[in-house]
Amino acid sequence: MSENKRIILDFIDAWNRLDYDAIYAAMTDDIYYHNIPMEPCDGIEAVRAFFDNPSFGFDGAQWDVHHIAATGEVVLTERTDKFRIGDKWIAIRVMGTFELRDGKIAKWRDYFDLAEFQNQMAAAMGGSAA
Repeated sequence: MSENKRIILDFIDAWNRLDYDAIYAAMTDDIYYHNIPMEPCDGIEAVRAFFDNPSFGFDGAQWDVHHIAATGEVVLTERTDKFRIGDKWIAIRVMGTFELRDGKIAKWRDYFDLAEFQNQMAAAMGGSAA
């Protein structure tokens, strides 16, 4: 397995443990993160603010990698990202693109269906999506 694939699989494993120190350590200080179709985050402090937002409110994560491919400094992942909120799980299908620089994630783009996420969040929180 390529070193770049291993870096991304280790990053995903950090998510599965919700080890935020390891998550943030895997990124460059000037990381560009875009959780498409949401607004992008520019820089590690913006990424921290995004994930530290209490609206996420999940207490468990399990990211399942279905496929991973690498060419040079770019790693692509097809995943199902699962998040536990209380006793309920939501699952989002994701296509992720990671661009590495000096062994760290410099750019990260995840593509997913926002309506699917909102509907699952509403159901997990005991309501319905608008």
